[in-house]
Amino acid sequence: MFSVARRAAGRSVGFARGAFEPRVVTTSATQGAAAAAAAPAAQPANMQEFSIYRWSPDDGGKPRYQKYQVDTNACGPMMLDVLFKIKDEQDNSLSFRRSCREGICGSCAMNINGVNTLACLSKVEKAATGVGTKIAPLPHMFVVRDLVVDMANFYAQYKSIEPWLQKKDLDKSKGPVENYQNKENRAKLDGLYECIMCACCSTSCPSYWWNSDTYLGPAVLMQAYRWIIDSRDDYTDERLAKVNDAMKLFRCHTIMNCSKVCPKGLNPAQAIAKVKSMVN
Repeated sequence: MFSVARRAAGRSVGFARGAFEPRVVTTSATQGAAAAAAAPAAQPANMQEFSIYRWSPDDGGKPRYQKYQVDTNACGPMMLDVLFKIKDEQDNSLSFRRSCREGICGSCAMNINGVNTLACLSKVEKAATGVGTKIAPLPHMFVVRDLVVDMANFYAQYKSIEPWLQKKDLDKSKGPVENYQNKENRAKLDGLYECIMCACCSTSCPSYWWNSDTYLGPAVLMQAYRWIIDSRDDYTDERLAKVNDAMKLFRCHTIMNCSKVCPKGLNPAQAIAKVKSMVN
């Protein structure tokens, strides 16, 4: 009886104490004032100039660079964001490729201030320098429209190396089987399989500029090496014989532009050198 009474008394005291606590009532006006005070001050406009390569097969005109003024404080941090802002707000005829925005698909490869890179990974230098940014398509490629280039030859060369796993004496009656690979052999593929075939490396190579019809180029040769050293593949000798050619492989003069511009930080020049050592 006594414990029940104490609990009841405690509850009564609690209610009584709560009844005397002050209540704070806020109106929409005071809430708006508080939010305005807490919000950061708006950044001043930072207008920067972007010169973009323009050409359309429809109007019959010559290629030109068109200048756009963009407030870089009012858009995202990457060059692809600037291109979107121009296309959405100033000129919807601007053409460029894009897809993932994460440096995975390789679609937005282009030349920015003289360097091949991915627009989605190229950060906008928002500090006003007085020098504009020049954006062009990948060099020495046939232009389809504006920043869009024809990748047909590049992909045809990639297909020519047969970039898929090939097995000899495969018993198809057993159905799909797993191709085992130990950790050591798997580690050999690091730095090769990450290639996204954006063509930044190949289109930075002077040898590929002048011989793209016969020289396979850094990207394709690096992928050829990736399959040549894959322990699960049974066609190593055939793959080496296919690339062992004065133009396909040995047109590489180790200029190293390819390794310098790769947006994924890969080393195509090293892979090509290893292929050369394997065929010699």
